[in-house]
Amino acid sequence: MNEPMSVAEIHAKFESEWVLLEDPETTEGLEVTSGKVLWHSKDRDEVYRKALELRPRHSAILYTGIIDMPVVL
Repeated sequence: MNEPMSVAEIHAKFESEWVLLEDPETTEGLEVTSGKVLWHSKDRDEVYRKALELRPRHSAILYTGIIDMPVVL
C-alpha cells in the first residue's frame, strides 16, 4: 500500500472499515480526496492505536461504511 489511492478506491477496497491515511489530499473545504493507506480495520480503536504507534506527520482517518445515527424525537 505505497501508492496513494482515491477515496472511491478506498471505499471499494475497504468496505465498512476504518482507514488511516498518510499525507491526505484535501479539497479547499478539507474533504479528503486521496491518501496513502497506512492501516485499516473494522475496529475503530485498533486504527486509532495504530495512528498513535506510527505517528504519521499528516494523517486522516476515514470510515467507509454508513454510521447509524439514533433518531431522537
